[in-house]
Amino acid sequence: RFLEEVKFECHFFNGTERVRLLERRVHNQEESVRYDSDVGEYRAVTELGRPDAEYWNSQKDLLERRRAAVDTYCRHNYGVGESFTVQRR
Repeated sequence: RFLEEVKFECHFFNGTERVRLLERRVHNQEESVRYDSDVGEYRAVTELGRPDAEYWNSQKDLLERRRAAVDTYCRHNYGVGESFTVQRR
């Protein structure tokens, strides 16, 4: 048996002035590859993740979509959730 997880994290600084997207690929509780919008490409965390990072970095359309996700996913969802989180303080 094995467990594969994909986690997306949006980190917001000063509202949405600066946004960082992290995509983490986890295999059996060990992160193997990660996309960091501050870097702009996939990076292997372990040797297991190296082939995936190399392949995904060769897919220019995938990288463009991931880079755009800072706006289409993170900033969009900040606006959706803002009324629930920011106003409750």
